[in-house]
Amino acid sequence: MSESPQRRAWRVTEPLHAMIYFVPEAPARYAELGVGPMEGYFASRGAVFGECGPGVVAATFYNFNPEMIARALPAAWDSTTPDAMLEARLSAADAALTRGLGADVLASPEVAEAAGLARRAAEAATAWPQGRPLFAAHAELPWPEPPHLVLWHAQTLLREFRGDGHVAALLAAGIGGTEALVLHVASGDMDERFLRVSRGWRREAWATAAEGLRERGLLDAEGGLTDAGRALRAEVEAATDRMADPAYDAIGTDACVRLAELTRPLSRTVVKAGMLNPNSSMGRAQ
Repeated sequence: MSESPQRRAWRVTEPLHAMIYFVPEAPARYAELGVGPMEGYFASRGAVFGECGPGVVAATFYNFNPEMIARALPAAWDSTTPDAMLEARLSAADAALTRGLGADVLASPEVAEAAGLARRAAEAATAWPQGRPLFAAHAELPWPEPPHLVLWHAQTLLREFRGDGHVAALLAAGIGGTEALVLHVASGDMDERFLRVSRGWRREAWATAAEGLRERGLLDAEGGLTDAGRALRAEVEAATDRMADPAYDAIGTDACVRLAELTRPLSRTVVKAGMLNPNSSMGRAQ
């Protein structure tokens, strides 16, 4: 099945946001506030909820072990504030993108054009905040001024808009957080150890989730996807796409195609520079 322009616009641009979870600039900024890498991940992304505890983060982040989150929150707020964490995250994004892409590229007309298109889509998404708590909270943040940070912030909003819809699709399919990770690994897209360890799940919990999926006929005896498992994953992805599409539909197909054209070389540079390396200190903590 061919990829829609809407999905391509999100997928191609996503590395420009996702790098914040792996680059060393992020834990360095959090350390300045007295917050470690693991605590920094939960506190920086969850700061939009204020001085929240582990419950709301476990609910909205979905596939992390709540015990892992409880070790980070609300303890992080003893050292810093949500506003300071948000500022540190934006500062880290600025520094990382400048390092990875260069100041000249960030000041280019192409980045400014991409920022404008992504912002239009993100602002259009604010018409559908219902049932999207992470997106709605991020949408209340002020917009930065430099075009590359506008682009980063817009993609952050679009990521959370899509992510909230993805959680809804998983819930509708009866797939819990750990089960979603197991299915992702079974598809061959991700490494088990990285997902299991970074999300805080012990082998026993992982095995229990896998066994439940086998009982439902979604995994085979070797841990691979069955036909039913592949069909369910396809249904979840299709539902996620449908719920994310309104933001991109608002700017039109041509704009989606253009956004992907503009951000593809930027994202490729980010990936080639190792800025999405899961073995980085931030990646291990996430």
